[in-house]
Amino acid sequence: MRLLAAASLFLALSAAPAHADKYPVAVFSGLDKTTARVTSFSARVNEPARFGSLEVIVRACDKRPPEEPPQTAAFLEIRQIDREKDAVQPAPIFEGWMFAESPGLNGLEHPVYDIWVTDCKTASGGASSGSE
Repeated sequence: MRLLAAASLFLALSAAPAHADKYPVAVFSGLDKTTARVTSFSARVNEPARFGSLEVIVRACDKRPPEEPPQTAAFLEIRQIDREKDAVQPAPIFEGWMFAESPGLNGLEHPVYDIWVTDCKTASGGASSGSE
């Protein structure tokens, strides 16, 4: 069921690539489970961003226009950073689509951190739908 929902959302988002390049920034909320602190952060497409000991690379961020039902998704690679060597592990601990409207559908499973996508933003840095 989850896979079917993820596949249908992916197809719906990829069916209209005309506005896909308008969202080069993904916005996230991250939970550090050891401190119970939630932090908002953003990452530009193809530029690594750091949250705790994780490196987040956004490969794509897209959402429907405001006049359509909301669907926001980001394709991500998340890697663990080895604190002792200060090096990023080569294999991602998460790779796939995250969906803002269904954060539990395909989420990061990590013992210390939770990360979920909340929005896609325009190149100017402003929220495209007026919500930040």
